[in-house]
Parts: sequence; structure tokens; C-alpha cells
Amino acid sequence: MSIDTIFQIIILIFAVIVHEVSHGVMAYYLGDMTAKRAGRLTLNPLPHIDMLGSIILPALMVLSHSPILFGWAKPVPYNPYNLRRGGRWAESLVAFAGPLSNFVLAIIFGFAIRFGIVPTEALSIAFIAVYINVLLGIFNLIPIPPLDGSKVLPSLLPRTLAAQYAQLTASLQRSPFIGFGFVLVLVMLFGSVLSTAVYAVSKLIIGM
Repeated sequence: MSIDTIFQIIILIFAVIVHEVSHGVMAYYLGDMTAKRAGRLTLNPLPHIDMLGSIILPALMVLSHSPILFGWAKPVPYNPYNLRRGGRWAESLVAFAGPLSNFVLAIIFGFAIRFGIVPTEALSIAFIAVYINVLLGIFNLIPIPPLDGSKVLPSLLPRTLAAQYAQLTASLQRSPFIGFGFVLVLVMLFGSVLSTAVYAVSKLIIGM
């Protein structure tokens, strides 16, 4: 395994951990203590690592030269019934906090490149960090369970459409492999298109 492959996996692990912790931090801000009590509001990777989603799958994707790279950490638990703030937006805010954290990381790394803070020998690593975080942010906003977009979209729809969409996602959540199947089909059909779009956005962030 090359050093570039190792760096890509490390960056991905860091990005998915920040993503999950951000869900927990938002839930905590809105009144739910579940993640805090479970010891999951930490950047220590050990409580968050999922062997399949954080290590095995990313390594296979890198080694197989997949057009996109994604993975996941163990979901940070929260109880929507404990959310005392946010009203009807509460669950959507918790869901959106994950992708938002990835966009923020992409901007931080991108501006570090743009303003010459990153040394020349680390430019490629910093760009990979931008690319992976943009990819995770966009990918997780796809409105198919179990991705975050499935909990963000209802708050943006009129109530009638939101109720119909909730019925659809409830049926998919009862059989999570169906949702994963849809996601995998999208990756196979549109992975190259998504990768090209993410690459363009990443270059825009760093000022190229």
C-alpha cells in the first residue's frame, strides 16, 4: 500500500469522524444528551471507527481506483424525542450538521492552499483533504436512507409532500439494504460524473 493510499484513508477517517461528531454536537446543542453520555462527543478515533466503513471499504476503493471515495464511522446516537430546540427543523439540523462539517473542513483546507499556508510538499495531501470533504458533504446529502439528505429534504418540502416522502423513506429504512442498493447503483452509474463535479468544486475552493 503506497503512502498516498495511506494518507487518503487517514484523511477519510478524520473526515467521517468529524462528520459524526458534528451530528452529536448539534443534537447536544438542541437538548439531547445521548451522544455525550455515550462518550461520542470526542475526536478520539477509537470510539468511532467502523472496521468495514472506515478501513476495509475505503482501502478497497482506493486500491481499485474507484472514481469516488467514501466511507463511514459508527453513527453517533441521538434521541429525536429529546430535541427541545429547533422545532420541526430539529432532526434536519442534526442531519445537516454532518455534511456542513465536511464543507467547512474543505473550505479550511482550501483556503490554507489558496493563501500559501500549506508547504509545497504537502499541497497534494491538502487538496485530497478538500476533495474528500467536498465529496462526503455532497454524497451524504443524497436524499436516500440512510444518508443524511433523507432527513434534510423533508424540512424543505411542503407538508403534504413531506408526509408522502416520510412514508417512502420509512419503507426503505425497514429494509436498509434497499437504500444501500440504490446508493450503490447511483455510484456505479454516476460515480465518474460526481467525481468530475467534486473535482471542479475542489479546484474552485482552492482558487484554481
